[in-house]
Amino acid sequence: MTVTLARRTCAALLWCLALAGPAAAQAPSGFSLPPNSPFLGGVPEGTRTADTVELSLIDAIKRALDHNLGVLMSEIGVDRASGARRIALSELLPNVNAGIAEARQVRNLEAFGFPLHDLPVIVGPFNTFDARLFVSQSLFDLHALDETRAESHSVAAARLSKRSARDLVALVTANLYLQALAASARADSVRAQLGTAEALHLQAIDLKQGGVIAGIDVLRAEVSLSTERQRATAAQNQFQKAKLQLARVVGLPIGQAFTLVNALPDIPVPELTLDQALERAYQNRPDYLAALERVRAAEAHRQAVAREAVPSVHVTADYGAIGLTAGTARSTFTVTGAVQVPIFQGGKTQGRLMEADADLRARKAEVEDKRADIDYDVRSAQLDMQALGEQLQVATRGRALASEQLTQSRDRFASGVAGSIEVVQAQEAVALASEQYIDALYGYTLAKGMFAQSVGPGEDALATFLAGGTR
Repeated sequence: MTVTLARRTCAALLWCLALAGPAAAQAPSGFSLPPNSPFLGGVPEGTRTADTVELSLIDAIKRALDHNLGVLMSEIGVDRASGARRIALSELLPNVNAGIAEARQVRNLEAFGFPLHDLPVIVGPFNTFDARLFVSQSLFDLHALDETRAESHSVAAARLSKRSARDLVALVTANLYLQALAASARADSVRAQLGTAEALHLQAIDLKQGGVIAGIDVLRAEVSLSTERQRATAAQNQFQKAKLQLARVVGLPIGQAFTLVNALPDIPVPELTLDQALERAYQNRPDYLAALERVRAAEAHRQAVAREAVPSVHVTADYGAIGLTAGTARSTFTVTGAVQVPIFQGGKTQGRLMEADADLRARKAEVEDKRADIDYDVRSAQLDMQALGEQLQVATRGRALASEQLTQSRDRFASGVAGSIEVVQAQEAVALASEQYIDALYGYTLAKGMFAQSVGPGEDALATFLAGGTR
C-alpha cells in the first residue's frame, strides 16, 4: 500500500510539472529578431589572448554598444543624414570659387557683328589672362530654407534611431547573456543529476549483490545513467553555443575564451502603474520620438515643395584681373542681383506636392502605429512579469518538492521497500523541475528587463536594472 501511494505521488508530481512545463518555458512575448538581423552580428576587435577573459553582464552590454553591427549601421545613418543636411544648408550659405585662366586665341570679328570696313576679319593670335574670385549668395529662398529644416529633422530622427538601436542592442545582449547563464545553470543541473544517477547505479549494484533487489533494477539504473550522460553532453553543447552567439554580438576577438561572472540578476520590479509606464514611454522611447521627427521632416519637405513657386532672390559677384598677360592685367568686377519667378514648370511642382503629401501621410501613420506598438509593448511586459513571476513561485516550490521526493525514493530503494522505477521517476521529476525553475527564472528576469526597455529612457535604465543583485 505504501509503495503504491508513493508511486502515485511521484506520478502526480510528474504530471503537474508536465502541465506547468510549456508555460514556464515560454520567453516573454514580443522579443524576436530575424536570423539575418544586424543586431545579431558584431565587428570583432582586438587580438585573441591565451588568457580566459571574464565577461560580466554590464561589460558585455558596454562592449556590444561599441562593436555591435546594428549600432555601427545606425551611426552610419546619422553621418549620412548629417551629410544631407550640409548639402541642403549650402544653398543658404555663400558659395565662393576661384579660377585662373590663360588662353591664346584667334577671333573672327565678323561673326561677332563688328563693322569691318577696312579692318581685318581675323584678329590674333593674342593672349588672355584672367584671375578671378566668384561669390554667390541666396538672399531670399524659402524653398532652400524649408529643405534645410527638413534635413535638420531628419538628422534628429537619425540620432534618435541610433539611441533606439543602442537600447535594442542592450536588450539583445542582456537576453543572450541571460540565455548563456540559463544554459550554464542547466548544464550544472544536468551534471548534478548525472552524479546522482552514478551514485544510484553503484547503489543498485551493491543492493543486487546483497540480494535486496533484482537484476532488472540494476539495468534500469544503468539506462538512467546513460540517459543522464547524453543529457549532460547536450546541455554542455548548448551552453557553448550560447556563449558563441554572445561573443559574436559583443564583438570579442574570434576564438577568444571567456567566462561568465554573474549569476542570473535579481532585478527589482519597477513600481509603475500602467498609466505612468505609458506616459513615460511616450516621453522617452527614442523610436517614438524618431517617428515624430520624421513627421516634422515630411511637413517641412512638403512646405519646401510648395514654396518652389515662390520667387527667390540671389546675388552673384566676381572680382579679378584680366589682361593680355599677368603683368598687364587690370582689376575688374561684376555684381549681379537676380529675382527668379517660377511661372510654368509643366506640372512638376504639383507632382512633387502629391509625392510629399503621400510621404507625410505615411509618416503620420507610422507614428500612430508606433504609439499602438508602445501600448502593446508596455501592457505585454506587465502581463509577462505577472505571469512569469507566478510561474517562478510555482517552479521554486516544485523544485523543492521534487528534490524531497527523490530523497525519499532513494531511502525507500535502499531499504528494499521500493523498486528502481520509483527512483527513476523521481529523478525525472527533479530534472523537469530544475528545467522549469531555470526557464521561469530566465523568463522572469528577461520580462523585467523588457519592461524597463519598453518604458525607457533606454540603455542606461536597462543597465541599471540588470546591474542589480544576483540570486
